[in-house]
Amino acid sequence: MSADCETGRPKRVLVVGAGAAGMACADTLAQHPDRFHVSVVEAQSHCGGQMFSIPIDQKEYGARWLNQGVQGGSHIYHHTFYVFKNVDLQVSFGKGNTFWTNVYPTQLVARHSKDIKRFSWAIKVMRWFELIFAMIPIKVSLKMFFFSDDLALFLGTGNATPNLPTVMMERLYTSPTYGMWYPIDRKMLTSNLPPMVVFPEATAVYSDWKESLEKRGVSIRLDTQVKQVLARSQQDGVRVSIIRKLKSNVSSLPSADASDPEQKVKQSENDAIEEELLEETYDGIVFCVLADTAKQILGKEARWIEKKVLGSTIWSDDVTVTHNDLDYMERWYELQYNDHVAVSDLSGRDESGRVEKAKKLFQPMYLIKQTPADARKLEMSFDCSAFQYQLPKDVPLEKHVFQTIFLNKKHVDTWSKNEIRPEKIIAENWWHQLCHSYTHYLFVVPFLFCLNRVRSHRYHTRFAGSWTLVNAHEVAVISGIAAAYSLGADYPKELKEDRFARLCFRLYLLLVHWRWFEP
Repeated sequence: MSADCETGRPKRVLVVGAGAAGMACADTLAQHPDRFHVSVVEAQSHCGGQMFSIPIDQKEYGARWLNQGVQGGSHIYHHTFYVFKNVDLQVSFGKGNTFWTNVYPTQLVARHSKDIKRFSWAIKVMRWFELIFAMIPIKVSLKMFFFSDDLALFLGTGNATPNLPTVMMERLYTSPTYGMWYPIDRKMLTSNLPPMVVFPEATAVYSDWKESLEKRGVSIRLDTQVKQVLARSQQDGVRVSIIRKLKSNVSSLPSADASDPEQKVKQSENDAIEEELLEETYDGIVFCVLADTAKQILGKEARWIEKKVLGSTIWSDDVTVTHNDLDYMERWYELQYNDHVAVSDLSGRDESGRVEKAKKLFQPMYLIKQTPADARKLEMSFDCSAFQYQLPKDVPLEKHVFQTIFLNKKHVDTWSKNEIRPEKIIAENWWHQLCHSYTHYLFVVPFLFCLNRVRSHRYHTRFAGSWTLVNAHEVAVISGIAAAYSLGADYPKELKEDRFARLCFRLYLLLVHWRWFEP
């Protein structure tokens, strides 16, 4: 879709959502003001979606802001448009005799040395038969190779980990480009410190991006949401009803419990909001929102395939508690080097050098805990003072800022959230997150081309967002660019010279849009 051939006017495109996907889509379309007139609507009062910053006490913590949601990512995020700081990721999993880290070997690693050696062989087999293991969940593949259930300790990144496709685990160890734990260590499984990109102040970045787009002619309306798609036709385009908030007492950033349904009811009672209902018509619409939100907006206008694909996504409601309760963290996590669990010899390999180095350098950023009520359920935490670059690194642990993530409200009975002292809590934020089940890669991803390609000229609709593949900021950005490209925009010139970026974009475009990229 490009400029209207009959009238010569730019095509009017509505982008729903001002997160990473929506902003990237609008940015790419805005390169061609002669082809597109772009409008972006965002239900929240800020751009950035689930990537934003909250204010914190600079006198108390040494910085005036803290990033929520998206913390950072891999150094291979070539499509993410910013210059970030780099850190080496240190992981702390469990506590005491179940403690494992990628920094130095522990008793847990020594106990499972035979399993670890076999696992390195199994990974090779999974690599040989990758297409088959792409359809098999991790929990099944581990049983196929007769591994101990405890091996999940090394793999846990969330409660949905057992349901992930095995190929995602395999790639972590075999891919030299995006494999976080490449190359695999036959003695310790994982012993490298992967470089990670730390994001700058999220709210400031997206505010600047918004200002830049508006200067280039993009209309961005916050506190505005698409209520319903009223009609879609090849001749008349897309007609939508839009609700615009005229007055609101809601904070410009998500408040505590902002996504909790009970909190939303309280907010609706306390906030005086005047709304304006509008009807608008566009030549095309790009949904850069969550799949279930897109399905709800489409309503009766949704095709059967849209209902089926969008409805097959699985979601969970998680909560992030930002706090500085050191007692809670030390009760459940290993925050400092522990000589009692360290081992200097690992199956005949001298590890004394790594142990000595760990005594000075061990400062984990990413921490994982098995819940006592159900060892198959996990809780995750970040030591933000060790991870986010704006926070001082030479302060005692008592001054550190932590974020603890309690996963899936359906399992609230396994949470230890109430153990965090209320006076130590800085903020609470709820998230509606995609569950990376193997079913997502069987019933959603393979059929997205039906939404973005098949008969798209008639329905004038595209879908973008990290949920279209894997929940990562880079995927969201790529998806937004891909949606714009499918509408007739050019791939950004700055990325055409980047061979790896072109490869990632070509693969995504082929998988999700069934289009061939021609740079």
